[in-house]
Amino acid sequence: MIVTWRISLRIAALLLAAVLLELTFFSYASVFGVAPDVVPVVVVALGLLGGAVLGAVCGFAAGLLLDTLLLQTLGVSSLVLLSIGYLAGRYREGFEISSSLTPPLLTGGLALLGAAGLAAIELMLGVDVPVSLLVLREILLKGVWAFLLAIPVYPLVRRALRPALVAGAGGRRTLAQALTPGRARRFRRAGGRRRLARGLTG
Repeated sequence: MIVTWRISLRIAALLLAAVLLELTFFSYASVFGVAPDVVPVVVVALGLLGGAVLGAVCGFAAGLLLDTLLLQTLGVSSLVLLSIGYLAGRYREGFEISSSLTPPLLTGGLALLGAAGLAAIELMLGVDVPVSLLVLREILLKGVWAFLLAIPVYPLVRRALRPALVAGAGGRRTLAQALTPGRARRFRRAGGRRRLARGLTG
């Protein structure tokens, strides 16, 4: 991903919208007693599109904003979201996303891991968290809701960041296509001169 200041603004807008939707809508939309979390879904999508560094930075920023607005211990959500954003980015850097089901499945698995990590951190910090099978049920359901949310959210995030993507799930864009028109022409001319030189020397 080529991150310019315009793309940075789009990423910031996506994170802010996700946090606001989390606090104003999804936290009240309880399904089977568990509220879906949209912020981890957006963070994983950014990690899958932009790599480990972008995923980690976006996860930390979104978590810090969540902790600040909820007036809870700073750094708890940041640590969890940073971790899942980084892991999503590492997957993107090591493997090709060849199936449309890969992003939702990864999102569900990482959201499940994040929910378990958040519960463990709260338990270690002495937060009053009930330890029972209901907690396990809530963690599993959060993974399921994240999988379902990723089906529409991942394509929306990819569409919003399309100008910055060098390689996407729908096919690879060459470096020349990612450059400005003038730079792309110079890039192609340079490639033609190299091919001509190889032909003469051969």
